[in-house]
Amino acid sequence: MSLGYVVKEGMAGIGRAKLAAFTSIFSLFIAVLLLGLLARLGYNGYEVAQSLKKSIDVEVFLMDLDERTTNELSEQLKEEELVQEVSYISKDSAAAVFEEEFGSAGRSLADLKFLPASFKLNINPNAQISQVDSLVNQIQSYRGVDEVRFNQQLLKRIESNFQTAAMVGGGLGILILLASMILVFNTIRLTIYAKRDLIKAMKLVGATNGFIRRPFVVEGIVQGLIAGLLSVGVMYATFHYLLPEYIPQLGVLEWPFGRWYYLCGAMILLAMFMGFWGSQWAARKFIKRTSISE
Repeated sequence: MSLGYVVKEGMAGIGRAKLAAFTSIFSLFIAVLLLGLLARLGYNGYEVAQSLKKSIDVEVFLMDLDERTTNELSEQLKEEELVQEVSYISKDSAAAVFEEEFGSAGRSLADLKFLPASFKLNINPNAQISQVDSLVNQIQSYRGVDEVRFNQQLLKRIESNFQTAAMVGGGLGILILLASMILVFNTIRLTIYAKRDLIKAMKLVGATNGFIRRPFVVEGIVQGLIAGLLSVGVMYATFHYLLPEYIPQLGVLEWPFGRWYYLCGAMILLAMFMGFWGSQWAARKFIKRTSISE
């Protein structure tokens, strides 16, 4: 069977059953658009969470140490796998920061030089709370370390909220995906049912199930392609024209990985896959069931 025949029949199938094809394309369009929006918002939520986690530093306050011991401790901290950056804050620098924050009222206290020297550690934002806890306990045991502090509660809240949002978003995405595939399945099934006499005639002359099935599969892929292009167009117009115009705060949201074509390409491929899988599922099941004797 030639590829040209398969494509021609697949395209013709859309024209013969316009209402069913419109229903399938529209359902795929809505599903892929919603999944694209979830993906983009989820990516931006992840970026915000990572940015907040980067702002949470581990502060290591030191005892009175000589320069050699301080340098050794600095090297020891840099060797830790979770530590991305180590910044040293001397007593004088700490006093200057204290004076800057509290103004003239804190100048007299800053002159007392009661603030200890410290290291500020920038932690890998992908680190889990348990890993950070383990690191803090380990650093606490280092010679010359007086106290280790980090905002554990904020880190827990960020991680918990992101995990909840990811679970809800993932659940919604799966439901949308399943619902759209079922709609495609039912649409192709109705198309096959409407052509049952033609399918019987084709079987009578020796056509195999695979021969009969392929145009329906192509029809599903084409429907997915159309739905994917429509959803990408709406997504692009929304984030490039509508949101910057009416809600400027949301217009600054970044595309995943910094480029629009990654998400848009994934949306088109997803729509085509959903069209393929739904039509393949329906065609395989109901063409096989169509008997010549009925």
